[in-house]
Amino acid sequence: MSLEMILGVRLFRDSVSGKTASIVPLAFPIIAGAGTMTTLISLRAEFQNINIVLAIVINVLIVYIVLRLTKRLELILGPGGIAILKKVFGIILLAIAVKLFTANVQMLFK
Repeated sequence: MSLEMILGVRLFRDSVSGKTASIVPLAFPIIAGAGTMTTLISLRAEFQNINIVLAIVINVLIVYIVLRLTKRLELILGPGGIAILKKVFGIILLAIAVKLFTANVQMLFK
């Protein structure tokens, strides 16, 4: 998904087209799906519970505000701003994926 965001190519083809059709299958599992559970487990190994709970509360507030202001943000940013944000968050997503992958490979060979 990050390579699609960064490079602007389509690796996975949807049978349903449209901008709103991808909100449910992509946005909600990313917000509260298996990736969230994996992140919590990996954070649990490095941080204390109070720090994780505080980060979750702050994250929930930020996600709520962003989801409530989506239309306004779309109007303010415009197509160019949205394209830039898409690439920036694609790079962040790729960095997280590489970090998780390399950490797991290192543990595998130790």
